[in-house]
Amino acid sequence: MVILLKRAYEAPGPDDGFRVLVDRLWPRGVSKDSARIDLWLKDIAPSTSLRKWFDHDPAKWNEFSDRYLSELRHNAGAAEQLMEQVHRGPVTLVYGAKDKEHTHALVLKTYLENLT
Repeated sequence: MVILLKRAYEAPGPDDGFRVLVDRLWPRGVSKDSARIDLWLKDIAPSTSLRKWFDHDPAKWNEFSDRYLSELRHNAGAAEQLMEQVHRGPVTLVYGAKDKEHTHALVLKTYLENLT
């Protein structure tokens, strides 16, 4: 099982495998052709209210992670859909946030790895 993380602003690579955009909003300034997204799974992203509350504030990171994990546990369908792809081969979770250490994609990756 290989789950990678990559910002939407980074060029797709040959090892990315199946690329899944895990944001509710399309990344600003990124064309659909250049992003090479195989699946846009909006439903697995944090809720709009949680995303707005977090506002990329590192001081809220721990609470955000807990709240997002709770949302993921109540969203089994989207997680199952993503796990089907993970079992087929490498998956890259694509996200738009600048901060690579405080992104929901990192929480999602850990969550998926713990499902197996």
